[in-house]
Amino acid sequence: MKILVVDDDKEIAQLLEIYIKNEGYDTISANDGEEALSLLRTEPDIGLMILDIMMPKMNGLEVMKEVRRDSQIPIIVLSAKTADMDKIQGLISGADDYVTKPFNPLEMMARVRSLLRRSENQVTSNKPDILDICSLKINKDSHEVKTRDDESVQLTALEFGILYLLASHPNRVFSANEIFERVWRQESIVSAKTVMVHVSHLRDKIEEATHGEKVIQTVWGVGYKIESLN
Repeated sequence: MKILVVDDDKEIAQLLEIYIKNEGYDTISANDGEEALSLLRTEPDIGLMILDIMMPKMNGLEVMKEVRRDSQIPIIVLSAKTADMDKIQGLISGADDYVTKPFNPLEMMARVRSLLRRSENQVTSNKPDILDICSLKINKDSHEVKTRDDESVQLTALEFGILYLLASHPNRVFSANEIFERVWRQESIVSAKTVMVHVSHLRDKIEEATHGEKVIQTVWGVGYKIESLN
């Protein structure tokens, strides 16, 4: 498996390649968004992408929108933009994680391992694990979510993780910190806003596919839950 590094800063790309190779993974790099999309089409064994936002020809947000049309490959955004709204925009556009520059390479590798571990667990499950809740059918084994009308709901890896966590524990309320620690599989080191953004985007996708059904409920001051109606 290869990790695709997309950054027009050659020094950053080379630094990431060194650390990635030390983790035992192969790397491939692109200097701009158009080259990144070309590599994704021609290199079938790319398992994760680290993506800069500000690049020539096509920026990272545009790349993610194209990738998310038909792929759920894990994406870590690496950006010099540190404002909350920039992070939110990156997550809404399809990122699974957001790291700001300057960054700690060891922390970046921890995030890479976490995303790859979650992705591998989804692929190597021994048998299908299907949940029927509200109007959704959630297949853990194939990483698919469909409505009763057989309409697919396209989710990122983190969005699927949040949905599966809540759906597999109906009526239980999870705090933002609990969701982060269980889905990201790291100690909670970010604000609740990161989880809130992912939940908000997940809700939008579900409501669009189910014609407005409110599947995920907010328990104000506590967290989130899915109430079983079956």
